Amino acid sequence: MKKKISKLPFKGTPEQEAELKKVIEEHKSDKSNLMVVMQKAQDIYGYLPFEVQEMISEGMEVPLEKVYGVATFYAQFSLAPKGEYNVSVCLGTACYVKGAQAIFDGISEKLGIGVDECTADGKFSLTACRCIGACGLGPVLTVNDEVYGKLTPDDVPKILEKYGA
Repeated sequence: MKKKISKLPFKGTPEQEAELKKVIEEHKSDKSNLMVVMQKAQDIYGYLPFEVQEMISEGMEVPLEKVYGVATFYAQFSLAPKGEYNVSVCLGTACYVKGAQAIFDGISEKLGIGVDECTADGKFSLTACRCIGACGLGPVLTVNDEVYGKLTPDDVPKILEKYGA
């Protein structure tokens, strides 16, 4: 699945930039530390927007294409921000055959966002995962660390309302 790039404007702070520059300075002498810098950058910003990738590229003196290639190859990196509430719907086989796609579609419609997108207010993001290991409860979704199982599309509005949607 291709990673989505955020449509939301970048909102980095001077404090975040200073923290990232410090990390880059500590690691720039060894190009093999690129992933370490990228992981720390994601910890600082919550994701790796284009502007952050540029800072890493320039500071580490590696091509921007390499930074982008690493960011898109490894599942641990996100190019889009996560919301305060990250809603993740399991689309693994067991959940999918029990109707997970309808659950996902209902959430997408209610929030007005697609996979790997974040609402404009930063409150919700929506992701799809392959399996969370709760196949007997399928279809399953999580909101941050809270698990909801044996869902129907009718359950979606009530779950999202609990989080202020």
